Amino acid sequence: MKEPIPTAAIRDEYIELFKLIKRENMAASGGEAKYIISEGMVRVNGKIETRKRRKTVAGDIVECHGEQIQVVQRSDHKTEG
Repeated sequence: MKEPIPTAAIRDEYIELFKLIKRENMAASGGEAKYIISEGMVRVNGKIETRKRRKTVAGDIVECHGEQIQVVQRSDHKTEG
């Protein structure tokens, strides 16, 4: 049985790819994240991605160093009371 892919919740409509990789500790720094993207070491939805500022949205699956994460939209439902 396949294990579920870990998720990374985003608050806004999108997150730039290098920021997501840094935030999820797939790279030690923003500079390292940009480097591994530019070297073709990152895949988004199964395709090599070299755009550092690619707008990554809910539903995208990002793979780096053999690790996968799926981007999901965080739901902030506030109740009035």
